[in-house]
Amino acid sequence: MYKALHESTHSLSRSHDLADCVSQAMREPFDAAILMAHDPALYPELKATLPRLAAVAGGAILIVILANATAQERSATLRAGADACFARPLSFIEMHERLQALRRATLAHRETGQPPAAPLQLDSLKRELVSGDHRLSLTKTEYLLVECLMRDLNVPVAHEQLIRYAWPGKDVLSCTSVSPLIWRLRSKLKTHLPTVQINTVNCYGYQLSLSQ
Repeated sequence: MYKALHESTHSLSRSHDLADCVSQAMREPFDAAILMAHDPALYPELKATLPRLAAVAGGAILIVILANATAQERSATLRAGADACFARPLSFIEMHERLQALRRATLAHRETGQPPAAPLQLDSLKRELVSGDHRLSLTKTEYLLVECLMRDLNVPVAHEQLIRYAWPGKDVLSCTSVSPLIWRLRSKLKTHLPTVQINTVNCYGYQLSLSQ
């Protein structure tokens, strides 16, 4: 599941403890949380955790995957706060499409009555950076790095945060690993999207901004 999600251009943080999941959700924003329980003995703890996770996750989509769960158990999980619940055997394609559908619905709800869409967007299906009629194809790591920078547009993002987001699970990487990728991105942007800039924030990280 972790590998499949990573190949689908998701930045991931993995934990084997429900309490740690809640702590991570309190420390940084997540678009979604996927909770997997392989042992039915864990179902009560999972259902008890869902309301608290929903309260601190800032509107993140909550998907639960259970092992050999009955319809009653899945219904109880949904009532506890899950946005979707699946039982094994699981189709990753179905689960991923449900996640994408929930994400689209969440974005549509947030944008209702809001100002027009931002001039800079990411197309996750084509893995492209979009600005007006211009599109720039990105590699998987480039996409994740730009996505991390766009979560805080015009705000400096620390090297460590970029590494966690663009290289999930790679704890041995250093700040110097980001520089070559930034250099390649800047070269692409200068050619295809010159109004998009990645600025260096000395001794801290990088900042994505739009020029007039």
